[in-house]
Amino acid sequence: MSTFLELPPRSVKPRDNGLTIAIDTGLATRHFVDIVESAGEYLDFVKFGWGTAVVSRDLKVKIDVLAREQIGFYFGGTLFEKFILQDRLDDFRRMCDEFGATHVEVSNGTVDLSDERKAQYVAELARDFHVVSEVGSKDQAKSESMSPVKWLAAIRADLDAGAKLVTLETRESGHGGICRPNGELRFGLIEEILESDVEASNLLFEAPTLELQAYFVERVGSGVNLANIAPSDLISLETIQLGLRSDTLFIFEPADVRRRHGAL
Repeated sequence: MSTFLELPPRSVKPRDNGLTIAIDTGLATRHFVDIVESAGEYLDFVKFGWGTAVVSRDLKVKIDVLAREQIGFYFGGTLFEKFILQDRLDDFRRMCDEFGATHVEVSNGTVDLSDERKAQYVAELARDFHVVSEVGSKDQAKSESMSPVKWLAAIRADLDAGAKLVTLETRESGHGGICRPNGELRFGLIEEILESDVEASNLLFEAPTLELQAYFVERVGSGVNLANIAPSDLISLETIQLGLRSDTLFIFEPADVRRRHGAL
């Protein structure tokens, strides 16, 4: 869309940064199709959350719609964990192949799987797929006790094993992982990760809430990779990334403009 405004640059699809990954928690098919066709230009991937892919009757219909709009997809990490729990990795591969998945998510947010073993699964699956790994536990107490040093070790291990992106976990409710039980972001953890040798372009921040989305856009920029986005929030998120919502209205403006309006 043409505009007379000066807006921050946004990479065009297919892109390697500024990715937006929506989560499908089981949307009705026609609702899903409407959203994808209406806001697909702002959407890079859809993750079929946890094990919804197994019970979604119209999964193939949804995947076909995504293909028409040149949008990727992958299945939730919890589904991978279920296959691992039952020692069915080959069946997981077959399922991904049958649906034409080029990306897979590898996580250990629920099962008792060491970070070292998870990295081995990343390396194994990276031979045939683009791997999006996930770091962080869905268990809030376990997440709280996980130090930044351990987070960084797990991130580096997954990247070294061949992961294309490493997702920093927080549940769709905005709790656990990089967030505290009350939903507050673990700011110190995020700063240690961003100030490390890990490139932000290799990270995928789960940001299901407006507050998290605005924070990461302000902290990292419009090229930040964001996941766990509700499909209904795609247009809203794009306005946040372009400074077209009050939460980010000033952050891309020159210093003198920000100073004049008391935003600096």
